[in-house]
Amino acid sequence: MSAVVDPVQVDAAIVDSAARRLAEAAAERRPCAPVRDLIDPQDVHTAYRIQERFNAFRVRAGIEVVGRKIGATSEAVQRQLGVDQPDFGVLFADMAYGHGDTIATELLLQPKAEAEIAFILAEDLAEGPLDPARCRRAVAEAVAALEIVDSRITNWDITFADTVADNASSGVYVLGTERKTLDEFEPIEASMSMLIDGAEVSTGTGAACLGDPLNALSWLARQARTFGNPLRAGQVILSGALGPMRPVSPGAVVEARIHGLGHVTATFE
Repeated sequence: MSAVVDPVQVDAAIVDSAARRLAEAAAERRPCAPVRDLIDPQDVHTAYRIQERFNAFRVRAGIEVVGRKIGATSEAVQRQLGVDQPDFGVLFADMAYGHGDTIATELLLQPKAEAEIAFILAEDLAEGPLDPARCRRAVAEAVAALEIVDSRITNWDITFADTVADNASSGVYVLGTERKTLDEFEPIEASMSMLIDGAEVSTGTGAACLGDPLNALSWLARQARTFGNPLRAGQVILSGALGPMRPVSPGAVVEARIHGLGHVTATFE
């Protein structure tokens, strides 16, 4: 994605060094030091430049971009991460799993599960007002989702700039099989329960996601356009956690139940 002009004008060599640090951590499955020792912890512009460079390694490897994710949309997750605003990252084809799939934990470093509503877009969100009403019309279907967030940074020791640079702490995601149009399902009214090995570990509502998951989608659509890469028809959008995230261990079975959208499960080996 093409970033907006960075008013801080951090040297490109620093951006490249930070991105390579994250890429090496991902490739070697070994967490790294935060990137905030290279940039100001609040320098969001440079953090998105690093994210773009970090993601470019995967794009050059031929891995398809299939959507976007919004992070830190609920107050509960913001408190857990120590941040005070949402961010966004890129979803790649190799991150996608389906209901009931088994996910190898060796692919991840420090996984944590979140329950979310995913939107599948029927239309581009590139022109005109990108308010929640416009975004509602662009949604083909909503589906229950698990996002397994991950951090390349040791012990999740992150500032906002760290998580932005690290592709918004993206890991993998799992989509359910029950899909509803927004005439059939109202995101703001959804209630969520997430279970690990049958025990409820997280609850929440659609209203916990920036007041309405469609508000989150609208925020993302505006940000994506500002950064020069608008949302496109067919993309998957993870709209953000409806409740607190929880750590995932090998052998765990994680299930998200979202009223009106059914459930979605994944097993971690």
